[in-house]
Amino acid sequence: MNRWANALIKTGKNQEQSNMVWNMLGSFCYAFASMVLSFLVMRLAGEEQGGIFAFGFSTVGQQMFLLAYFGIRPFQITDGAGEYSFGDYLHHRYVTCMAAVALGAFYLVVSGYNAGKAAILFLLIGYKVIDGFADVYESEFQRIGRLYLTGKSCTFRTILSVGVFLTVLAAGKNLAAACIAAVCSQAAGVYLFDIVVLRRLEGVDYKCRSGSIKTLTGATILLFVSVFLDFYVFSSAKYAIDSHLNDAASGYFNIIFMPTSIINLAAGFVIRPFLTSLTYFWNEGRFGDFAGKLGKITAVIGSLSVIAVGGAALLGRPMLGILEWILGPAYAGTLVPYHLPFVLIVLGGAFYAVLNLYYYALVIMRRQQVIFGIYLALAAAAAVIAPRMVLAYGIWGAAEAYLLLMIVMAIGFTVCAWLGYYQGKRQFGAEEKRGA
Repeated sequence: MNRWANALIKTGKNQEQSNMVWNMLGSFCYAFASMVLSFLVMRLAGEEQGGIFAFGFSTVGQQMFLLAYFGIRPFQITDGAGEYSFGDYLHHRYVTCMAAVALGAFYLVVSGYNAGKAAILFLLIGYKVIDGFADVYESEFQRIGRLYLTGKSCTFRTILSVGVFLTVLAAGKNLAAACIAAVCSQAAGVYLFDIVVLRRLEGVDYKCRSGSIKTLTGATILLFVSVFLDFYVFSSAKYAIDSHLNDAASGYFNIIFMPTSIINLAAGFVIRPFLTSLTYFWNEGRFGDFAGKLGKITAVIGSLSVIAVGGAALLGRPMLGILEWILGPAYAGTLVPYHLPFVLIVLGGAFYAVLNLYYYALVIMRRQQVIFGIYLALAAAAAVIAPRMVLAYGIWGAAEAYLLLMIVMAIGFTVCAWLGYYQGKRQFGAEEKRGA
């Protein structure tokens, strides 16, 4: 094990380059697997099983991942002064992971699923919770300046667990058995690529101080609730389909929903490199530079969005036809009729990319309460709008509900961010006058 860990820890002469390359590779593998897995399950196990997997992996499982994750990563990786030890973060993650498993089990009980579907969903929740546990190690790698280890772990864990899952599923066509294999391989991946590796690094403090779990929870609770509600709004149409339509509909909607993963990944690559400079401009009172940079990033996202929506409108129908062909003759005519909902979802994904930019702007301005208020209002709206539109119009209604919610949320974040900008600019000017 020591040789294995040492081999992973080694990097090239240029660690900064290794950090960038492995981080990009890990992010791509994770996003690509999330995007295509449901499609492959539908191809190998049929539309009903594919729909159950899609809902469990990308919706309820991901929701429980967010509880395990607790929105702490940005807090942990920026804790360079060591306010909390790794042991504090690790023991906090024990608690959040147990809470995620318990809440997931409670949700399955009250939802009234049959035993077979409930078992598969519970296994997928377990898979995602283990993923959330791995994050505390991968955040620590990044905190101590070894981001390449985060990328390696994400890459190798994804290849191992997804490879084992698809091999077992292809061999036996048994989704439950494949999910069990995936959970076991995911746990093995965390041990091999995270736990063993971190133990080989010097200076990591595993001690958990008394009371640290409580104080860490208090420091990050708003981050967690905001992220949790954000994903609920983002996925409310999927929850509504699971509640009011059949499992096959979940599978089909998840397929036409796939482009949102690409849009989110691309938006992340556009936004994240500029967060440091945006933070610097804001903290230094360089409001003109801040506004200029924010406007330029908005323009880039807007341009990419026009290309994405135009491409979906022009090429979406043949693309969906190709997916039908890959799925097999039994799926002929199942996806092409949803061309317009496909375009609406891509447009909704573009608005989601914009709201993510202005979410980060509000974080930089330290407007956590505003962020929480927007998410809370939209979550309440989503709980009403999505089920009604799905009941009335099926998958078309789900796409329309998603687009409507993304537009409203994007407007809310954009308006509040610019209001916060002008308020901050006025306050800074008043403070300068008093200082003079």
